[in-house]
Amino acid sequence: MASERTLSIIKPDAVARGLIGEILRRFEAAGLRIAGAKLLHLSLEQARAFYAVHKERPFYPGLTEYMSAGPILVSILEGEGAIMKNREIMGATDPAKAAPGTIRREWGRDVEKNAVHGSDGPETAAWEIAFFFKPSDLHGNLKSEI
Repeated sequence: MASERTLSIIKPDAVARGLIGEILRRFEAAGLRIAGAKLLHLSLEQARAFYAVHKERPFYPGLTEYMSAGPILVSILEGEGAIMKNREIMGATDPAKAAPGTIRREWGRDVEKNAVHGSDGPETAAWEIAFFFKPSDLHGNLKSEI
């Protein structure tokens, strides 16, 4: 697998419950590196713009209100097969259907408040990373190790 980048979001409820460190530890323990991170509070307009792909779906209003309800941690994870590795560590969207030991199974409350978000493919990852980060914000290095 090739080295790649993906976006990860630790959602408001997980931030409020003090889970940032434990969630990031899991990503790093799985061999993913953090190439950039920001703690921020989305406005409702920013949440609507980020989740615009879902604007016709019935869960969109609740999702955007929830994602703008408190601070989130956005990060760029990089490494071999980062997109799929991140998705495996997160688990299924529905915590009740997520595998034991995954972030969503352990800390997700329901489909919406499932603790984390992760890009679902390379094109989505590129768009999502650009939504939150400028190139100068990135500190990882896909080509060499320090």
